[in-house]
Amino acid sequence: MATNKELETTGNAVYSLTYHLIIVVKYRKKVFTSEKITERCKDIFRTLIFESGNEVKNIECGVDHIHILLGTKPTTDITKLVNVIKGVSARKLRKEFAEELKDKLWGDSFWSPSYYLATTGNVSLETLMNYVNNQRMGM
Repeated sequence: MATNKELETTGNAVYSLTYHLIIVVKYRKKVFTSEKITERCKDIFRTLIFESGNEVKNIECGVDHIHILLGTKPTTDITKLVNVIKGVSARKLRKEFAEELKDKLWGDSFWSPSYYLATTGNVSLETLMNYVNNQRMGM
């Protein structure tokens, strides 16, 4: 289980929620070859996630995708958050870097419509399965 430093609290919950989110550029185009575009994309993501009341624990771009380790609250609608950050970041990046992106992306597209999202944990799935399965053993 999480240590006290990793736990967050609300009035009625104690939690540790971290996701690994990967968002891929449409057609896997290599748009993050410029430090300027890469850093601006990370800044946009950090700002949007912070403004949503959540936390970027780590963020980095490959040449055609971005990885985010995202700490959230239990009340966060993760699907809505992902859609917001994809939409807003796409609009801002396409507007600010129109000239650099025009040969790589066309139309209104920036991100692939799909994404990868996984929860991260402090223990393995096997450990949790054993913990749950053994709850009645001490009775």
